[in-house]
Amino acid sequence: QLQASGGGLVQAGGSLRLSCAASGTIFRFVAWGWYRQAPGKQRELVATITSNADIHYAGSAKGRFTISRDNVKRTVYLQMNSLKPEDTAVYYCNKNPPIDASWGQGTQVTVSS
Repeated sequence: QLQASGGGLVQAGGSLRLSCAASGTIFRFVAWGWYRQAPGKQRELVATITSNADIHYAGSAKGRFTISRDNVKRTVYLQMNSLKPEDTAVYYCNKNPPIDASWGQGTQVTVSS
């Protein structure tokens, strides 16, 4: 089970830190990712982190977002800075590559201009 949290309403230029707690699944030896889906758009990859902490960011996230993981807490984080209105979306965490059955509720991020 994946529980994403930390979303909210923020003004452009603001920051949010998302968390994703994983339970009932292998965590330490798995690559994880953050994904997002904006209204009317397909879900897209935001950032990934491997079991060795190798990190990849989508172009829109580079320089603004930071993904990290805590294997003890079984949690993946996404620090989002300099948020823009186009970052508005529901943010999800999942393994990378994602497992269809593992998409949770996600957490809503709304950035006002």
